[in-house]
Amino acid sequence: MPTIDILGVPHAYQLTSPTSQASNPVLVFVHGWLLSRQYWHPLIQSFSGDYPCLIYDLRGFGESQPLDNSPSNHEQVSSVYTLEAYAQDLIILLEKLEIKQSWLIGHSLGGSIALWGAKLCPEKVRGVICLNAGGGIYLKEEFERFRQAGQQLVKYRPSWLSSVPLIDILFSRIMVHTPIKRQWGRQRVLDLIRANPEAALGSLLDSTTETEVHQLPQIVSNLSQPVYFFAGDKDTVMEPQYVRYLASFHELFDFQAKNVIDLPNCGHMSMVEQPELLGEKILNLLMTSS
Repeated sequence: MPTIDILGVPHAYQLTSPTSQASNPVLVFVHGWLLSRQYWHPLIQSFSGDYPCLIYDLRGFGESQPLDNSPSNHEQVSSVYTLEAYAQDLIILLEKLEIKQSWLIGHSLGGSIALWGAKLCPEKVRGVICLNAGGGIYLKEEFERFRQAGQQLVKYRPSWLSSVPLIDILFSRIMVHTPIKRQWGRQRVLDLIRANPEAALGSLLDSTTETEVHQLPQIVSNLSQPVYFFAGDKDTVMEPQYVRYLASFHELFDFQAKNVIDLPNCGHMSMVEQPELLGEKILNLLMTSS
């Protein structure tokens, strides 16, 4: 597994080489909260022949673990795990790998990071595709419940969770419309346990502040690149109405939701629930946007 240093943290990544169309932009995949790069493997199979694909673990998740797990103060922790900071990590990764043109494809929290990346580095980002990502509306009570639940999950996750019999079956049924393969349930358990607590809490708390939530529509409205949003019609984490709301701030929306693509019978984990359909639709977007 190759790693690359980004601001003192070794980041695990994989970069595939296409068998044709060497001039195509690199597809860069950004995973969501408490996940890792592993979930992209079924989806990138759709692009391996035509597009180079870059998958990597965000700072503090998967195998991109800080060498020092005890930042010196709260202010440092907060600044390291903001959406903007993660986007800066992404830009550094593109620079170190000498990637000049890319499309960013982000899932859930990763979608917000991708939008920030397009804002900060438009010269390297041709477009953005958000999967199960939306928002822009701050609902105080709902966000407080979500933040509290997330904090409890991170704080009380036991290290022995992966040894619980059939726990992978339970995790293969969470946040999806129909159960996914047990291997993804196991992966979700491993990623939950492995996530650095500072990263997990910092990214959760920062991305759900009223200021950050209200900033996303401003970012989308100012992007000159094409931006598309995929919504799972059975997604109970990021409901389609909130995906459409954020998408409506981009010029492609045009009152007919032209930049929103619905995925039928799909929950919050579209890249492992429906990788073939998702890959086909993304390929169509890339070809029409080239």
